[in-house]
Amino acid sequence: MLSLYLRPMINPCFQGVKLASVLAVVAVFIWIVGDIFWQGLPKINADFLFGTPSNAGRDGGIRPVILSTIYILAIAILATLPFATLTGLFFSEKLFPLSPIFRPLQRFVDILAGVPSVVFGLFGNTYFCNYLGMGYSILSGGLTLACMILPLAAKILQNAFSSIPNEYVSGGEALGLSKFTIFSKIMIPSVLPQVTAIYIICIGRALAETAALLFTSGYVMRDPESLFDSGRTLSIHIYDLSMNITGGNANAYKTAFVLVIMLLLINYIAHITIRKWTRLSHGR
Repeated sequence: MLSLYLRPMINPCFQGVKLASVLAVVAVFIWIVGDIFWQGLPKINADFLFGTPSNAGRDGGIRPVILSTIYILAIAILATLPFATLTGLFFSEKLFPLSPIFRPLQRFVDILAGVPSVVFGLFGNTYFCNYLGMGYSILSGGLTLACMILPLAAKILQNAFSSIPNEYVSGGEALGLSKFTIFSKIMIPSVLPQVTAIYIICIGRALAETAALLFTSGYVMRDPESLFDSGRTLSIHIYDLSMNITGGNANAYKTAFVLVIMLLLINYIAHITIRKWTRLSHGR
């Protein structure tokens, strides 16, 4: 009986808490992004985007930094995509039953997803830089980022594949389709929006990563000529200018503005891709 009297009071309070939470998140977002835009946008010009750094990064542009960021990000995504997809498919048990021997591996993936990025940086420095002899390089940084985002991507892909109705798979098997055909023609189109969302998250985490790359890709501010050259990313450039370089805050804000714009563009392109794919899949 008491709950009947309290319910009219609880519902408005709950709605108010939800609204306040949303407004708080939006306010923090506007505060951070607004500060970056206010400090960085008025000073952005072509010389900054296409020039080379000088005076320890206080002056000049960030062309080498942007190139190194794109190369490292491309390596990370290309190295992660096949392994994360196959791992997610394997753990989802949609096409292949999972032996009890391998079930504990799912817990290991969960643990890896929560490991701090600096630990991956130390691993990348030990294995890629020293043991494999890659040194401080774009390739070492990209492969280290791949190791870092692989557990997260694999876990979300596992959930995406598990959400596919069993009737889709059993219907394909009843038609005599091979497992590869079921996977490529039925399962992948069904989870494409989730896959795109996953890689938006992974790209965002990779672009913002600093600790893992400090030990692997290095600090060098010059145009990379090969994947074995050292190169700094936008996040490392922001960190170095704001923490280690006196008078570097102005260029740090401008670099942060470029980083935010890259993230917004990636999200916009992914949104357009998902919408077009959804229309095509529904025959519109």
